[in-house]
Amino acid sequence: MALPVLATKPLTNNARVSNFLPGSEETTRQDGRFALQRNRAGADLLIDQAYRQIFFHAFKADRDAVLESQLRSGQITTRDFVRGLLKSEKFRNDFYRCNSNTRMVEQVVGRVLGRPVHGEAERIAWSIVIAEQGLPGFIDALLDTSEYLEAFGDDLVPYQRGRKLAGKAIGEMPFNQQAPRYDAYWREAMARRAPAGRGTAWAPSGGWPQPAWLAGQPTPAVQNAWRWFVATGGFVLTGFVIWTALAMLSTAAQG
Repeated sequence: MALPVLATKPLTNNARVSNFLPGSEETTRQDGRFALQRNRAGADLLIDQAYRQIFFHAFKADRDAVLESQLRSGQITTRDFVRGLLKSEKFRNDFYRCNSNTRMVEQVVGRVLGRPVHGEAERIAWSIVIAEQGLPGFIDALLDTSEYLEAFGDDLVPYQRGRKLAGKAIGEMPFNQQAPRYDAYWREAMARRAPAGRGTAWAPSGGWPQPAWLAGQPTPAVQNAWRWFVATGGFVLTGFVIWTALAMLSTAAQG
């Protein structure tokens, strides 16, 4: 039997007040039903908003033509479209595999509920869901919460819920800048996973193999030898030029 989600006390206030910002990425977006029914441009805008909210930026290869077609034809709702993007291979590879469970909670809550997590208690509560049900179960549970349904329903693309506070010249920093795709945790994890004791031409003492984009390039040892040769040759050439100049000056003085 699945464990129930632990109860957490709300801590952030900005997500629970009206938004006074002018129209932007942080304001309520158009209803998906009317956007899809009005014209193709409205549907394109809705889809682009969803990609920006979940991926921040999606290249052409990252787009899901099947999901887009289902949304345009009314087979799925905007909420299901967001669900599909969160369960996509791109999101799993570029976000889930680059973060711990606790940081994944921050990433998904920020994108889906449009607010920061309510402290360590909520991180732990949702981390348990990820550990027990995996990423798909966590996404389904989050999209089915009363908070999501009340804030966005079936037809609104999630957005960052915030406002300008008194005494602040600007509003809150966009979530994608607050929480980049990966941080020091991923770099440390990759360092721990690096092969050890298996020397290569690129790393004779073990460690990282030569990156694919450097295929065919000289190894660091060859590059260092070349730098030493150029530096030594430069000193010798400079000394020869100075010696020649001094010899010419001394000859001119004798004449």
